[in-house]
This record gives sequence, structure tokens and C-alpha cells, in this order.
Amino acid sequence: MTAKAILGHRAARRAAKLEATAVRLEALQLPNSGQWLRRAREMALARLNHMGLPDRRDEYWKFTDPNTLLQPEVLPAKILDITDAAMDFVAFDRLKIVFVDGVFDADASDDLSSEGLEIVRLAEAGASDIHWAREFYGTLEAEGQKPVDRPLAALNTVLATDGVVIRVTGKVSRPVSLIYLRRETDAEMILHHLVRVEEGAELTLLENGPGAARLNTVTEAWVADSAALHHVRTQGRDHERRAATHFFAQLGAQSVFKSFTLTANGALSRNESIVWLNGNGGSAHVAGAAMGDGKFHHDDTVFVTHAAPDCESRQVFKKVLRNGAVGVFQGKILVRRAAQLTDGYQISQALLLDETSQFLAKPELEIYADDVKCSHGSTSGEIDADQLFYLRARGVPEEAAQGLLVLAFLAEAVEEIAHEDLAEEIRRKLDGWVSRHN
Repeated sequence: MTAKAILGHRAARRAAKLEATAVRLEALQLPNSGQWLRRAREMALARLNHMGLPDRRDEYWKFTDPNTLLQPEVLPAKILDITDAAMDFVAFDRLKIVFVDGVFDADASDDLSSEGLEIVRLAEAGASDIHWAREFYGTLEAEGQKPVDRPLAALNTVLATDGVVIRVTGKVSRPVSLIYLRRETDAEMILHHLVRVEEGAELTLLENGPGAARLNTVTEAWVADSAALHHVRTQGRDHERRAATHFFAQLGAQSVFKSFTLTANGALSRNESIVWLNGNGGSAHVAGAAMGDGKFHHDDTVFVTHAAPDCESRQVFKKVLRNGAVGVFQGKILVRRAAQLTDGYQISQALLLDETSQFLAKPELEIYADDVKCSHGSTSGEIDADQLFYLRARGVPEEAAQGLLVLAFLAEAVEEIAHEDLAEEIRRKLDGWVSRHN
């Protein structure tokens, strides 16, 4: 095929994709909102119409079929015990913000006022003529569309009916805990959160709960100079859940961002993290541990941009897969010319507990600076026979030995959690999964 024919084929494919998108979005009704929020939604809709909805022929969707995340009807998902779904982090003193089927539940939530915090619902901020969110809503999502299209994030900006808007002005010792519950088998949750951590401030943000049969969430976070944002999320034992999450974070000088996600089961999960290190000496760590059994497809897609000197980033992702489960990792470190003295590290590994499971990886480095230290690696394999023999020879039963090796494999990802008490909570969850699946 000639170059001219290839270009013609690509143009025809793009035209067909945009036409299909226009048909899908033609009847779309924007949620009721104030003038500035409606304008932001309209701009996001224009972006979406320009890029088109995703399909398997897109480079960053070739490993994950987005169809069930887009189809008009939500596939029903069995509901677990709502009490069990809310059990994560119960031992922690936290400010609880509860959404049920994607709708804020004031009765189940705590008072949103807290020292060092300003919190309102997106619905309330959007109804106000003057609010700081006016200048921020959808801006990181829009910036994150280059160089990679992220259409589901744009769709969220268009359709999100609620979320929280958080401004952090001090070092907050009490975590903010977003709890997502559901009561309907076909519930859909579309939430959009904004987080501003002001200079020198610090916040820990927790997320947990099944949320919905299908969910699409976006968090846009700005971490100012010398500020810190810690994010820990669990996606629990909801076997038929279909989820697309997006976390956009922009970091200032000497700032810290750490995000960790634990995923246990779920029919389809795609977690995207897009981070910009825009100030000297910033540090961004994005990590995850996933355990899947059977009909499980888990996709971590990460893009970290180093735009300032002397910054550090780490991507650490571990997946344990069995009975045909599929794991995906797509991670990129982009180092711009000005980002000298960059230290970038990326590792993605999968432990395959049988021959039917798969791990699909696409690690990338793109470096334009001269003085950098960057590395990436990706491996997959079975439990080490020598290590298993060593434990068996010392009297450890086979199932217990396998469990210990699984937990040891996942340990590096858990170590990325800054708060030891939260790390111990995650280890407890991991141990429970291993015990149930031995």
C-alpha cells in the first residue's frame, strides 16, 4: 500500500469515526447547571466531537474494548451487601462524603465543614455565578487531551451531574473519604471532582465502594508549591462492575503527589493517571495492585510529563491474574527539554497463576533532556518454583506458600503508600483476597 493510500485510509477511518460519534451524541442532553458550568460542558462536547469516541483501532484502546463503557444501556451488575461495600477505612477518623448510585447522600455524609478545608458539591458550585471552580473545571482534562485523546474524560466533563469541589488551605490530618455505594442493579455514576491544595497545605483523599454498575469519574487536582496530596483508592469485590476513572494532577515546585489504587475483581476497570511536574523539585508516585480471577479485565494507563528540572516520578504496578483474567499496562514518561536532572522510574509486572491469563504491556520513554536518569521494565511470569520449593521444604503448606509469594510480589506497589496505617489496611485487603482464592 502506498503512502498516499495509507493516508487516505486513515482519513476515511477518522471521518467514519467522527460521523458515528456525531450520531451517538446527537440526542445528548446537557445536565442543568449555571452559565459558567454549562459553557464548560459545551467546550468539552466540542472537544469530544473533534476527537471522537474511542474504539479498538485507537492506539491507546487496542488492548481494551470500550464498547460496554459507551453503549446506551447499562449492563446490570449484581449488588453486594451495601454494608460490606462500605467497610474499607472504617478504623480511620475521616470526613465521610457518601454518594449512592451517583447521587450525594447528605444524611449518610458528615458535615462538610472542617478546619483547613473548603468543600462544596459540584452542583452547588456550578449554580453560583462566582466560585473558584469556574476557572478550573475541565481545564486539566482539556490539557490532558494532548498528545493522547482521552474521550471518556471529556464525556465526563460534559455529563457529570455531581462531585465535590475541595480547597485545602492547611495541613489536614483527617482524610477526606469519598464513599460510593449503590442500590440499583443498573445504576450509572458520573462524578467530577476538583481539588486545590494551596501552597504548603496537605491532604489525604480516600475513595472506596462499588459506586455503580457502570461508572465514569474524573478528578482534577492542582498541588501548589510545597504542598502534598496523598490519594488511596480501593475498587472492591464487585465482580460485574465496569469502570473508567481519570486522575489529572498538576504539580508545583517541591510538591508531592502520591496515588495508589487497589483493584480486586470487576468485569472491566480502566484507571487513567495523567500527571504534570511543572515546578522544580516535584515528586509524583503513581502505583497500583490488581488481583483478578476469571472474567476480569484491568487496564492501567499512565502518562507522566516532566516539564521542570530536578523532579522525580515513579510508576509501580503489579497484577496477579488467574483463570483467564487479563491485565493491561500502558505507561509513559515524557521528559521535556527543560527538565534536566529528571529521575523517572517505571515498572509493571504480572504474576500469572495459570496458562490462560494474559498481561499486555506498553511501556514508553520519550526524552528530550540530556541529563536524566530514566528506566522502565515490564515482566510477566508464574510463581518462582525455587522460592516455592524453599518454603515447602521448611514445612509451609503449598497454598500458604503460594499466598506468601503473591503478597511478596505485590509488596513493592504497596510500599508507595506514604501513610503506614493506610498501607497496613491495604495489606489486610490483599491478604483477604489471597485467602479467598487459595
